[in-house]
Parts: sequence; C-alpha cells; structure tokens
Amino acid sequence: MSVPKNPSGASGAGYAGDLAPREAWELLEQDGPSVLIDVRTMPEWQFVGIPDLSVLGKEALLIEWQSFPTMGTNAQFLSRLEELLAQLGVSSETPLLFLCRSGGRSRAAAIAATAAGHSRCFNISSGFEGNHDAERHRGRVGGWKADGLPWVQS
Repeated sequence: MSVPKNPSGASGAGYAGDLAPREAWELLEQDGPSVLIDVRTMPEWQFVGIPDLSVLGKEALLIEWQSFPTMGTNAQFLSRLEELLAQLGVSSETPLLFLCRSGGRSRAAAIAATAAGHSRCFNISSGFEGNHDAERHRGRVGGWKADGLPWVQS
C-alpha cells in the first residue's frame, strides 16, 4: 500500500489524515520504518491491551498524550517521542501512526507531531476500541480490536 498524499479522511487540519485500523496495519506492514505510537494511558495499556506488531518485527511506542489520573496533557510527550524515534533512527518523513481509544487524543498527537516537523503523521480514526455499540460497550464496533487486528493483554 502506498500512502496517498491526501488519504481518504484527510482533515486539512494540520496532519496527514485519518486511516482506518486495517489501512494502518497495511501501512505498518508495507512501509518498513513506519511507526505506531499508542497515546493512551498506562492503565489502558495494562487493562485493555495493546497492539501486537510482533509478526511485523515491530513494537508500538507507548507514550501517554494525557497522563492518568489527572488527564492533563503530558508536557514531555514530544520530547519523549523524539527520543524514541531517534533510537529507531527514523527520519521526519517516516510515517507515524497515532492510536488512542477512539481517535480524539491520537488526532491531537498527530497534529502536535506534524507541528514539530514530522510530515507524515496519521490518526487511526476509530482507535483501539472504537465507538460505543448499542449497549454502550466499546471494542465491538470499529477500532483495532473489532477489526480483528493482533493485540495482547497483560
């Protein structure tokens, strides 16, 4: 999959655009240096699960956009992101795919990373768990889990 310059769902609001979870998986699979950044909170990673990229020879970077329990914006987000990306040796042109629960925090993180000089920042629009279903449960309608993509839980 080649990433279009203006992918479907491109917001025009300061980042490269939105990808569905399966589109994100294809990009991670086909673009070797591409990176998934999970911006949820530590309790979400521990109790809900995280994407499992091991079959691709990758690991998701885990950096809170908002810190639990206050849910204030993590002032160290960008510095930590830059540190981890430098360790991976990726360039500012490398596709960065941001993931949260349902697409809000990851969109904000994609915008921030774009403003910091990364040109190919994408939001995984339905996130890890997607929106609520008719019974107000997540993880069944849209999102990484509902789409059957690999994940693990501690």
